Amino acid sequence: MNIIRKHMTVIAMIFTQLVYAGMYLLSKAAMSSGMKPSVFITYRQALATLTLAPFAYFIDRNGSTPLKFYVFCKIIFVSLVGVTLSLNLNYIALNYISPTFNTAAINAIPSLVFIIAVFSRLETLAIREKHGWAKIIGTILGLSGATIITFYKGPHLYSGHANNLIAKDYTKQEWIKGSILLLCSLITWALWLVMQVSVLTEYPAKFWLMTLQNGISCIATAIYGAIVEHSIQSWKLRLDRNLFSVVYSGIFVSGFNFTVLSWVLEKIGPVYTAIFNPLQLVFTVILSAVFFHDSFYWGSVLGAATMVIGLYAFLWGKYKEAQRTAQLSTRRPI
Repeated sequence: MNIIRKHMTVIAMIFTQLVYAGMYLLSKAAMSSGMKPSVFITYRQALATLTLAPFAYFIDRNGSTPLKFYVFCKIIFVSLVGVTLSLNLNYIALNYISPTFNTAAINAIPSLVFIIAVFSRLETLAIREKHGWAKIIGTILGLSGATIITFYKGPHLYSGHANNLIAKDYTKQEWIKGSILLLCSLITWALWLVMQVSVLTEYPAKFWLMTLQNGISCIATAIYGAIVEHSIQSWKLRLDRNLFSVVYSGIFVSGFNFTVLSWVLEKIGPVYTAIFNPLQLVFTVILSAVFFHDSFYWGSVLGAATMVIGLYAFLWGKYKEAQRTAQLSTRRPI
């Protein structure tokens, strides 16, 4: 038991990556069986809102910062851009790409966040420092890996069964279309990460904030879904795989994973959590091959490996930058 307590953060982070891998596979299965992205997201975000609301009430009610009108307007904007748009683009992209590709591309997010942060002057390049070059090289490798995965499939590493629910040989046009949609989704998600920092400084009640954002995203997607999906049958849920996928994504991903990640972030920090991101790809490859017999390509291996190397180069640069900042602050005279 002492060993488990000692390594609780490691166990927690490994489990969260496994949960995320399951989400992408189940979501892909739901999309492939005919469930519309807007319907899936509406129900997922509704469940996420209901899951987080009790945490928000009991944890954030004491000492919660009053919600000012302009802050609420900012939360609405961030919710529409970073949550609603990002999720809808991501789930639409799943119609044209494999869940393994989707998971691999996520490793490019730190690079996209860094580029946005540099343009918004929240980050500096620091080209005269080693840590600055590490971040630049990591960013280049991350984007290069994403480019390789998008435009180079290569031969099959593992070929799935053609009659499987998610196993499919995608055409080049589908692959590129899905890649562009996914890239737009990742850019909007990176924008959300940058904007979220600003929102949290003005409204630090994390659980209330996420409850509001999920609720706003649910309402916005429901309105969009009502416009594009006129058939009532599309909105009906049955006791099948689709219902399980919605419940899994809404409760375990948006509810459980957010709680665990918040705990680890507060306990150790964001760099530590990012180190475990490549495990999500490993779990997705294994689970998709074992349970769904999904195809996997050498191009995805090459691109994913390039992104993972870039991710760790970037994280090393961030770690060294934090070390240098801490050293400089301790040397300052009081």
